[in-house]
Amino acid sequence: MSTTPQNTDNQEIDLSQISKKIGGFFENISTKIFKAFLFFKRNIIWVGILLALGVVIGIYLDKNTKVYNNEIIVCPNFGSNDYLYAKIELINAKILEGDTLFLKEVIGIKHPKKFKSIKITPITDVYKFIDNKEQNFEMIKLLAEDGDIKKIVNESLTSKNYPYHLISYSTTKLTSNEETLKPLLNYLNNSDYYKVIQKEYVNNIKIKIVQNDSIISQIDGLLNSFKGKGNGDKTVYYSEKSQLSDVIKTKDLLVYEQGTHRLELVNLDTIIKENSSTLNIRNVKNVNGKLKLVLPVLFIFLFVLVGFFKSYYRKQMAKLNS
Repeated sequence: MSTTPQNTDNQEIDLSQISKKIGGFFENISTKIFKAFLFFKRNIIWVGILLALGVVIGIYLDKNTKVYNNEIIVCPNFGSNDYLYAKIELINAKILEGDTLFLKEVIGIKHPKKFKSIKITPITDVYKFIDNKEQNFEMIKLLAEDGDIKKIVNESLTSKNYPYHLISYSTTKLTSNEETLKPLLNYLNNSDYYKVIQKEYVNNIKIKIVQNDSIISQIDGLLNSFKGKGNGDKTVYYSEKSQLSDVIKTKDLLVYEQGTHRLELVNLDTIIKENSSTLNIRNVKNVNGKLKLVLPVLFIFLFVLVGFFKSYYRKQMAKLNS
């Protein structure tokens, strides 16, 4: 029971110390704010000059240093997905190396110094990936058994094989189809190996179309011959009717397949097929187009930083000399 007054006194001392520390903290902040105010007051002319200089330089750079994004949606045919990604990586490596000769002479970019970056990303579309492709569906199903389906559909092993991909490249001037888009697509489609694959693939589809047309013609002949028959024996009639129903279904499937093959031929005229493109999208992300706001703040920050180091230097020298 005799320790209770001591505990009360200790608590009062602790509270008093905490109160003093809090008061000292706020007083320290107010002192620093006042010193900052005095610093800007003493250097008001320099601050004004730096603000004006930052705005002027920022406006000039915003006007003369513009970045434009350009996008192409492509479909790599004949299993050329890895080839496409390797080509884009090579172009980007040449850009990073500053190899403008490669960009101009090999690819055909008109203004290679204005061609700043390029990348490719898959357009996630699982439905297109498994559409009429049972092996792709089975692969997704098998992989999903061992992990998160969202992670699987976005990992590079799967996503690289999606049918559509987005090629994005940036330029520091307005561009056109002739200056960048066509040379880039021509370069990507310049592959002797895939040209041979393309030729054989297209020939196989054309042969299949001819064969299907022949089968459809035979089915039409069979249906026409059935129309001329009488309905004598009902048992035979119903049996023939059942068989003809299967024949008609077969014809419907073949007609659908013919339509699919003809659409394939439209998309198989190039190795890397362009689906759509959008050029000259002004890039205003990060500091692009905002330098007139960023530079004044940056100049003032650097000025304050220099002032801080000068003050720190003087204090340290005073300690050494005392």
